[in-house]
Amino acid sequence: MDSTFLELTKLLPRWVDIENVIQGEVEARYILKRATGYIENFQSRGDSGEEETRYLICALVDRNWERIHTGHFSRVPLNTRKIYAIGCYFKICFLLLESSSPAQKELCSGILDEAQLLGCMEDWSELKVALMDYLDKGRSEDSGNLPILESLKRISCTCDIPQLEAPSLQEFQTKCFQAGQPTLLLNTIQHWPALHKWLDLNYLLQVAGNRTVPIEIGSNYASDEWSQQLVRIRDFLRRQFGGDRSKSPQDIEYLAQHELFSQIPALKGDISIPDYCSISKEDPPGAVDIKAWLGPAGTISPMHYDPKHNLLCQVFGSKRIILAAPEDTENLYPHESEFLANTSQIDVSQLDLETYPLVEKVKFYHLLLQPGDCLYMPPKWWHYVRSEAPSFSVSFWWE
Repeated sequence: MDSTFLELTKLLPRWVDIENVIQGEVEARYILKRATGYIENFQSRGDSGEEETRYLICALVDRNWERIHTGHFSRVPLNTRKIYAIGCYFKICFLLLESSSPAQKELCSGILDEAQLLGCMEDWSELKVALMDYLDKGRSEDSGNLPILESLKRISCTCDIPQLEAPSLQEFQTKCFQAGQPTLLLNTIQHWPALHKWLDLNYLLQVAGNRTVPIEIGSNYASDEWSQQLVRIRDFLRRQFGGDRSKSPQDIEYLAQHELFSQIPALKGDISIPDYCSISKEDPPGAVDIKAWLGPAGTISPMHYDPKHNLLCQVFGSKRIILAAPEDTENLYPHESEFLANTSQIDVSQLDLETYPLVEKVKFYHLLLQPGDCLYMPPKWWHYVRSEAPSFSVSFWWE
């Protein structure tokens, strides 16, 4: 047993840390109390009880995985997600007690990613980072051969909304936030290391290639052909950016609206939360949600709105964006289904006035989002987004 792993076990949740989390969960209480007791004393007791405890932990993880996948994710109780994450930590520990071979570490890495995607791990960030480092250490390096993208030259084009050159906080607060005015903020994130580092897709491969993330398949999440899969970032990068980049819509994959930077803290060091996100009607301001959007040319987010303030920042590539005001909501034919109620039925790139006659009343605003720029969108402003080139965007949502 190597010393690094022994140090890791000291970061695992102790019974006193989790007892309150699992009130009323009789099965989880029994299994996790047994697991915490075993880990705290496993050096002195050898492997006595290890196999049975590991079996129970795996059963607990499977049971809560099923609960998470029953019904819509938004309705899963927080405690279920916490129990799932804690169970995954212990499952990884028992698997590593069994073997620390490269294949076993690869298996454990996948379990850790699923725990981050489905569970609630905010109370165990130190353990998460330490585990990620341990599991990645010593694995064979991902080979390169991905392209280094060219930095796009800025082009002059029409923009139907106001443009401000890296506005001050006061100017943003007055002209954008308080006015409820969508605005293109030019050259606002030029200081981000990401603008240069992420153009080399081999850097992303090296830092993030081993992580598992949810990928959207198909160019448009509102289409019948759309689906999702969990894949390694390395496989996604090679399929979408290596070799032949001309793809049919059904072959397009999109890492969309994903909390990549909490999953991979190393990438978060390449960006920073814009100061504009500190302006809020709440006191104190709430948390800022950071989402990643990475994909080839041709990815589409259909016309939809978000409930929070949105600052969409372009790292590389460019995106054509069409906006519409909240006042035009009824004219944009939102889907009737509960989970697509914030998404329009229309294809704003090819308006069908015969099927959707009210669309003729809508005033649309067109713009091009280029590297280094940010688009501010107030809550409930409709927006359609299409990538014109391989693209990486970061959005910041806040209230």
